[in-house]
Amino acid sequence: MTGHYSRQHLLAIAPLQRHEIESLLDLGNEYVDLNRQIQKKRDTLRGRTLINLFFEPSTRTQSSFELAGKRLGADVMNMSVAQSSVRKGETLIDTATTLNAMHPDIIVIRHQDSGAVALLADKVTCSVINAGDGAHEHPTQALLDALTIRRRMGRIEGLTVTIAGDVMHSRVARSNVHLLNKLGARVRLVAPRTLMPAGAGEWGAEIFNDMRHAITGADIVMMLRLQSERMTGSFLPSQREYFHFYGLDREKLALAKPGAFVMHPGPMNRGVEIDSAIADDIDRSLIHEQVEMGVAVRMAVLEALARQLPNDERKS
Repeated sequence: MTGHYSRQHLLAIAPLQRHEIESLLDLGNEYVDLNRQIQKKRDTLRGRTLINLFFEPSTRTQSSFELAGKRLGADVMNMSVAQSSVRKGETLIDTATTLNAMHPDIIVIRHQDSGAVALLADKVTCSVINAGDGAHEHPTQALLDALTIRRRMGRIEGLTVTIAGDVMHSRVARSNVHLLNKLGARVRLVAPRTLMPAGAGEWGAEIFNDMRHAITGADIVMMLRLQSERMTGSFLPSQREYFHFYGLDREKLALAKPGAFVMHPGPMNRGVEIDSAIADDIDRSLIHEQVEMGVAVRMAVLEALARQLPNDERKS
């Protein structure tokens, strides 16, 4: 299956073909079963070096990449940017050159600026995985979301998925729209006018400003985190008013299809984006499953890229 993914990097969902996405999801599905066993380790990346380079704080993404690398047998280094030369004024290109001299095999990078990951990928000889760059893309989040949906619903083709919240600042929304469209879903985006980017209509999704209309008849309701740290102006009158109009509660969820599922990439702002009663509802919420799928999908991506690395004895 992984033979269908032959790229050196994973920087975005947008350029991928459907068969490449499905091959990663199929391999990720296999790793779900492995991760539920007592013996979880493989030697797929034995002898390889994985560097996690996170310029923004992360719990789920960084820890899942670290766990994924270790379960595949890689030597994993988590680089603390807070204590690195970046804080002393070193540029991203200088950082890339320095890391490249250490001969890593794969670098996972999260950066606050859109395009920074692609810039670094141009300056190194190893494989690069985008763990989120600015408001651009977060490809492995979209992959784990897709695997979560596919395992629970049995398919993605033909489903209606509503993505709601802070679309403007969300790399998760962008990657998910690209991926879900490629796999045949019907995608809706809903946000206040101040949090809906002007070009969102060109992404291939239906655009809504009314939460109730957007949720009506949906199979999946995917909530987005309100990214206050990226807001430089007054986007919202208050969090209380935001929850009233755009927060997910039982009243709004009742408009979706019976048995519709709820997702959130985390971390959640409870009582702002989503009611705790919905987030913790084991019959409707897939949030914990998303975390589990994150490790499996990132193992799949690491293996797929490792197969493209030079000196891979399995390649003939």
